[in-house]
Amino acid sequence: KYAADPKRYEFLPPLFRRMPVGEAVEQLLEADIVGFSTYVWNFRISLEIARRLKERRPDTWIVFGGPHAPNRAEDFLRQHPFIDICCQGEGEQVFLKIMEAYPSRDWSGIPSISFLDKDRRFVVNPLVDRLKDLNVLPSPYLEGAFEPLMRANPQAQWLALWETNRGCPFHCTFCEWGAAIQTKLTQFDMERLTREVEWFAENKIEFIFCCDSNFGILHRDLDIAQRVAETKKKRGYPKALSVQGTKNATERAYMVQKILADAGMNKGVAIALQSLDPTTLRNIKRQNISTETYQELQHRFARDRVETFTDIILGLPGETYDSFIEGISKIIADGQHNRIQFINLAILPNAEMGDPAYQKKFGMVVVETKIINIHGSLAESKDDVHETQELVVATNTMPPADWVRTRTFSWMTALLHFNKLLQVPLILLHEVAGLSYRDLLEAFSKGDLAAFPILSEARDFFDEQARNIQAGGPEYTRSEQCLNIWWPTDEYVFIKLARESRLEAFYQEAEWLLARLLREKFVEVEPELLRDAITLNQSLLKLPFQTEDLELALSYNVWEFYRGVLEGTSVPLEETPSRYFIDRTREKWTTWDDWCREVVWYGNKRGAYLYRARPLGGEKADR
Repeated sequence: KYAADPKRYEFLPPLFRRMPVGEAVEQLLEADIVGFSTYVWNFRISLEIARRLKERRPDTWIVFGGPHAPNRAEDFLRQHPFIDICCQGEGEQVFLKIMEAYPSRDWSGIPSISFLDKDRRFVVNPLVDRLKDLNVLPSPYLEGAFEPLMRANPQAQWLALWETNRGCPFHCTFCEWGAAIQTKLTQFDMERLTREVEWFAENKIEFIFCCDSNFGILHRDLDIAQRVAETKKKRGYPKALSVQGTKNATERAYMVQKILADAGMNKGVAIALQSLDPTTLRNIKRQNISTETYQELQHRFARDRVETFTDIILGLPGETYDSFIEGISKIIADGQHNRIQFINLAILPNAEMGDPAYQKKFGMVVVETKIINIHGSLAESKDDVHETQELVVATNTMPPADWVRTRTFSWMTALLHFNKLLQVPLILLHEVAGLSYRDLLEAFSKGDLAAFPILSEARDFFDEQARNIQAGGPEYTRSEQCLNIWWPTDEYVFIKLARESRLEAFYQEAEWLLARLLREKFVEVEPELLRDAITLNQSLLKLPFQTEDLELALSYNVWEFYRGVLEGTSVPLEETPSRYFIDRTREKWTTWDDWCREVVWYGNKRGAYLYRARPLGGEKADR
């Protein structure tokens, strides 16, 4: 749009999907200039494509940019001499200047780039000022940039990346967002955004990923969410809008997510706490983000029956085993019963945490591991390149043995509480017996399990997998037998227990272990009440090959009490004969593969692991 002579340029179709390196090189051989926009998921393959392309056609000019192009670029350029220019920060203005200067190869006046001159001296030019008016940028959607690509690939289903504003007011040390685009927010105007939403609908784009760092931070974000929801209702598209919620604006964050949830446009609301420990929050410069905001949001979404999931990062500087476990216990006690996502801490090169001095200060032990997609296929292309990441597997406050204990606790918590194998008795014992979730879950993750072979085997497997990650192994567990994919380790154990017909014994051991814990804590709970909770949970768990519904008789109103806790309402626990109808035939799975896919995998963020149920004699049904 702003080139002196736009007719000078011809753009080849972009490489929009991962492919064998040789195929990618063939598609780029005609190009005089190739720009690589890099991040963790395409960095290694971009390097290999660029290297081979330079071998095949040495006069191709290669430019690296994107969040993964390092701000401290000298070593990077010397290690990869096939890269001619490294671009930092916003790239729109800079890439145009590179193209305009291409005939002369004089890069001296181009801001925000690093390069090695003809004498191999490192040159870094000052950063260009950020764009103050984003509306000078043409919309690639409205200007037709993607239309040739879409015509050439009619079989493809497309998703869109969408910016409504740019900037981030926070400076979390593990994140590149604030470091890359600084603090002040700039905005695209509403007329442009409205037209883009119509374009998404017209072109039947199903999924929109909003690239804003804090959607809901601006008053107008409510209008944007409402506009997208209304467009879906009227035209059927887009079907989903994924946003990263604002950190502090409680009311707007709630209203935005409620609008999207009511429109069926999200699979769950992300609540990204990362840590509850004050020291850790100071170390990662997140102390200005209100944890009270998240607690209020959690309670409100629970009351509205909107599913949420909470992000917690394992291994942050300053976090200890004790502070991490106490934080998890509090999050569950505050009402998060759908999902905590336990995320291993990864180092991003341009985040403050990527600075070696920062890592040294906090004693961070880092290993390089292959990036494995959750539920990703085991199949590998013979000409592919493995992407890698730098994982933190210990710090000076969480030494290696404690990191393993923490990782094991996280998997055990996911298995028992969030995969819902034991959620009913855990909630009941917390509410009725006053046991903390820490005590309940540590009984399975660190207690003496010599008398419980199935529970001991699961805990030992978690320990083994954690130590494997510390040695540079994969984050997930491979299974050729179950869909030939990589499973989260807790889900793998769930599947293994079911497929090997060991759930009956698992529940028996769990009842004995919880009874032992009650004795150790000198807490009296009627054995019949604990048995009712275990029996209800086991009866509710979705499994394949079920052909009949179930009528269940219990001595306590455990189901009503459990549902009351989930919904944030008070239902007294009563010893009264209670009968329930459990609907096991509305949803059926006749193969292990179908069950693994549709229950264990697809139920991950929605927590949809339990059958619908209702008290006999009443009409209110569980979701």
